[in-house]
Amino acid sequence: MFKRLIPLLALCVCASALAQPQLSDARLQQLATDSYWLSLGHYETGKLSGWRSHVDDPKFFLAATGPSQPAAELSTTLAALYAPANLGDRHAQCVFPARTRWLRAQLQLQDLPQPACAEFNTWYQDIAPHSAVLIYPAAYLNSPSSMFGHTLLRIDQADSDSNNTALLSYALNFGAFIEGSDNSMLYAWKGLMGGYPGLFALVPYREKLAEYTRLENRDLWEYRLNLTPEETGRMIEHVWELKQIRFDYFFFDENCSYRLLELLQVARPGLQLTEDFQLTAIPTDTVKAVNDAGLVKRIDYRPSRERELQSRAAPLSAAEQEQLLQLAAGSEQLDQAAFKALPRERQALVQDGAFRLLRYQANGQERDSVTAQRSFELLQAISRNPPPPLQIERPGRPEDGHDSRTWQLGAGSLGDRAFAEYGLRMAYHDLEDNLHGFPLGAQIEILNLKVRQYQGNDWQLQQLDLASIRSLTPRNQLLQPLSWQVRGGLERVPGTSDQDGEETLVSHISGGAGGTWQLSDELLAFSLGTGRLEHNHDFAPFVAPGLGFDTGLLWRNPLGNLRLEAAGDYFANGEIRRRLSLNQQWEVSQNLGLRLSAERQFSQLTAPTNELMLELKWYQY
Repeated sequence: MFKRLIPLLALCVCASALAQPQLSDARLQQLATDSYWLSLGHYETGKLSGWRSHVDDPKFFLAATGPSQPAAELSTTLAALYAPANLGDRHAQCVFPARTRWLRAQLQLQDLPQPACAEFNTWYQDIAPHSAVLIYPAAYLNSPSSMFGHTLLRIDQADSDSNNTALLSYALNFGAFIEGSDNSMLYAWKGLMGGYPGLFALVPYREKLAEYTRLENRDLWEYRLNLTPEETGRMIEHVWELKQIRFDYFFFDENCSYRLLELLQVARPGLQLTEDFQLTAIPTDTVKAVNDAGLVKRIDYRPSRERELQSRAAPLSAAEQEQLLQLAAGSEQLDQAAFKALPRERQALVQDGAFRLLRYQANGQERDSVTAQRSFELLQAISRNPPPPLQIERPGRPEDGHDSRTWQLGAGSLGDRAFAEYGLRMAYHDLEDNLHGFPLGAQIEILNLKVRQYQGNDWQLQQLDLASIRSLTPRNQLLQPLSWQVRGGLERVPGTSDQDGEETLVSHISGGAGGTWQLSDELLAFSLGTGRLEHNHDFAPFVAPGLGFDTGLLWRNPLGNLRLEAAGDYFANGEIRRRLSLNQQWEVSQNLGLRLSAERQFSQLTAPTNELMLELKWYQY
């Protein structure tokens, strides 16, 4: 659509030259480097000099050099605003309403043509923007695109809050546009390297709400922003300018959160929300930035269906939970003597739990008549004997958790060799990290680098994890989730060496699956079967496969988190490697932790080795 503007502009250049104001070079540069014009063009300073736009779609620009020259884009836009009004919806004022509003105000343009802009006006009136809510669906480890959480905006009408009609609002989302069905590995690689285009989309909020709370069972946090109706409208005008405009999408920086920060800078001139996110933009950190900027006036929490089910079942005994399962499997159990023997208040809890379990199991499934009839009969029973209101304890807010980038400084010994260890992890949480705002048993680490300095100024690369993900979700009578882990990169392992005590650097990819059990409110036990592929110059094969195990305990204690773990790998070439480890972190503050680690390793290639380290961890973004 935008390319069609260029020949039309050429036809009307004489007329526009007579009407448009003539700007001096100084005034043109002043406007072109104004922070708001730069926000409208999504410009940033180039790597060496000049400017570059984050927009990777030439249709967004009127000037041929617009992606790198804000002044040329401004000058061309100003000329286009004076094109004949009979261009209708193709007129620059209709295509770029946010640019038009700003230039009109800056230059006091009173003589602009008046195109009808019917398409834009109809679209804008349907949305009726009045206020905005930042939505954070919590992290969901079982979806590669959602492991770090997500952010989107809800655009509310004037009466949404007072009439409780948020479901009629619109959701403004930025995400990767995926054609076809890429597998998880290809999805991750293309997401890291910018292989997907990113697009803005406005969809009914009820569709997004159903997707996150039902299909993915994710808690939702809603941050009502203090944007004025004018600021909200200004932002939505710019969204119109970005319809079907493609950005390169990167998981860790130019992602959903970063793009929404850019929109908020358009809504409220003067905000500087993106300048702290040059390397990564993790959703929790961007939520924190919005909160720190004073944009949040109220926070609401919506628990997922899974959390509602678990909360309803928590006070039930094992026998009552078994009856809950039987009710969900067949509503005729309502007439059984064992169920009728329960006190009425316990019956109410059991049948409500059974109904919630049915709804949970139906997530993403086609509705069938048997399940529908069973649900209806349970609802009838609930109406005759209603349970008390469900009280769900609100978890720690995600923005109150530690920051995502981690600097690490440690000192320890391997055998009789002392060392200092220096590390940097780009993102964002492991099993022992400060837990507030994170679920127990979840780990996502990306680009974790550790370098050691041994006595005698002997430096070596100790570890480089490209990714390390662990999902230790407890199993119970009602839900039987699979626990899993995957990890890949470089690490040191016991091996032969000319220098006594030195470990061998290997490349590997490993993973596993199994179960996790909740022994108490603060104690998890896990056991997984594992597999590993390793390239090790001590081995004859180029790549050696192995099978093994990984089992342990994870304890949330008064100091912080403790992990006791035993793991082993049994390689096809005969090598057997086992490891016992203990890690305890002391949560000094939200963004400071002190960790003690002890490990003993056994290998067929060397004598057993012992390692002890004390490590300071500073979380910062």
